[in-house]
Amino acid sequence: MLETTAQTINILGRFCGKRDVEELTAKQLMRDYGIIQADVMVLFGGSILCGGDILAQAIRQKIAKKYVIVGGEGHTTETFRKRMQEEFPEVETAGLSEAQIFANYIRQRYGLKADYLECTSTNCGSNITCLLKLLEEKMVPFQSMILLHDATMQRRIEAVLKKYVRKPVQIINYAAYKAKTVVRDGSLAYAQEIPGMWDMNQYIRLLLGEIARLTDDENGYGPKGKNYLVHVDIPPEVQKAFLELRAVYPGLVRKAEPQYAKGRI
Repeated sequence: MLETTAQTINILGRFCGKRDVEELTAKQLMRDYGIIQADVMVLFGGSILCGGDILAQAIRQKIAKKYVIVGGEGHTTETFRKRMQEEFPEVETAGLSEAQIFANYIRQRYGLKADYLECTSTNCGSNITCLLKLLEEKMVPFQSMILLHDATMQRRIEAVLKKYVRKPVQIINYAAYKAKTVVRDGSLAYAQEIPGMWDMNQYIRLLLGEIARLTDDENGYGPKGKNYLVHVDIPPEVQKAFLELRAVYPGLVRKAEPQYAKGRI
């Protein structure tokens, strides 16, 4: 039973955690997209700690011309603050937005900083609309954009950007991590340690919530539902895995939290 559950988790994780390139390097960008730098790279605050490490590495390698960290306060913020304090107690987190916490993290650990912070967004929809407003206000031109988000939310952030961006843009997805779930000592576990990773129940909760939102029906966020994002094709094997995992964890499908609903368009 646990082996089957691990397989369903991995199917959902691979689907949600979209990566369009094998690695974030100039060589890979040139090979796949004909560019050596993206115009903009964005780290979204809902990511776990390793998102900051990837951003720092990208800044050092000059993967983009401009770097933005987006994130106010949402449903993952308090967990993020606690994990940051556990792993890096010297990083200030109290009362700060996700973007500010990540900015403190990459400054203190790597001596680096992003070009811009967006600190007011509260959900995937406002992550994108506030980002686009910021880029417009700062007069940042862009034809290509790297999106770096928590693996559970990567596919959704792309679908939201596609809905609200008003011009052609090459979107390059790079989920913050690849998690493989295995059975170890009679329990579900991660095959490899991932810095700041969600506990297993929270990871399952996030994955189930994402598939429910991405499903384009009256209950989802697509055009047939709340219309927060473009249509997303969900392969049959992913839908099957979702139904199977939901049957095992019926109480873990994450519901929207009204206090973080502001800013949707």
